[in-house]
Amino acid sequence: MKFNSTTALAASTFAVLGLLPAMATAETKLKWAHVYETSEPYHTCAVAANDLLMSATDGRYGIEVFPASSLGKEVDINEGLGFGTVDIIYTGQLFAGRSYGPIAIGGAPFMFRDYDHWNKYRNSDLFSELSQGYTDATANHITAMTYYGARHVTSNKPVLKPEDMKGMKIRVPNAPLYMMFPQAVGPNPAPIAFAEVYLALQQGTVDAQENPLPTIKAKKFYEVQTNINLTGHITDALLTIVGGPAWDAMDEADRKALTDVTQQTSVCATDAIIKAENELADWFRGQGVQVNEVDRAPFIEAVKKLHNGEAATWDQATYDRLQAIE
Repeated sequence: MKFNSTTALAASTFAVLGLLPAMATAETKLKWAHVYETSEPYHTCAVAANDLLMSATDGRYGIEVFPASSLGKEVDINEGLGFGTVDIIYTGQLFAGRSYGPIAIGGAPFMFRDYDHWNKYRNSDLFSELSQGYTDATANHITAMTYYGARHVTSNKPVLKPEDMKGMKIRVPNAPLYMMFPQAVGPNPAPIAFAEVYLALQQGTVDAQENPLPTIKAKKFYEVQTNINLTGHITDALLTIVGGPAWDAMDEADRKALTDVTQQTSVCATDAIIKAENELADWFRGQGVQVNEVDRAPFIEAVKKLHNGEAATWDQATYDRLQAIE
């Protein structure tokens, strides 16, 4: 799977959507479900994809987007792909890893050196092979991967070294490999559904959580946490997955059109996330939040010991291939 669409092409494609006349309703509306807010680019870019897909398929297919867990939590929408209750989802790699373990490698902590390493992985033969392995295991199809951002720890005290996390209770998503980071550096992990995190922080059910800066803003976690600690422990991404029932109902030309549209959507959202990441640290400081620069080396040292341990759902050869990507 190669993401060859240029930023300029994607930006211009989405820009002209606002100039196009409204098209008639599609013959078939594909349900695209996710757990993110309507203000986030994952959602706004997916909404814009409706007109692109209708144009590319001459009105045979369109997209209706269901945000903010309206069709279920992340585990639910993953299961819904196979049942045909949803047709397309955004999901984290570690949730997809519940069905095919090796695909989760891209969501493990400190697996990538930086964004460039991640982007080269996204365009690599290795990712294509892992995506095919996921399809063989599930009959669902990964059509795109979108940058979600670098995940950082938020808390009510500074976290500058692993020892600062000892005894903390940190919310993590409900997928086993999200436990790797807290297990390596000390806090107690508490799996809580995404829609319930704000309340859990507000009520003190947990002391901390971890997400990228754009998500921390969109979910307003900064209102109930005083510190953002720039741990950057996961270079995270969302997979766009089309369910087997929806895929099987499409002819080859429409499958290609849908794949192309989801990849353009990925570029649209990725660009917006990168721009937001470059601006948000200062924005948070302006809101009175303490944003802490962190020496990541001790965190990396602690986590890397677990990369190929009992929690790993990939083999050594896959790990070595990913690390060798330059």
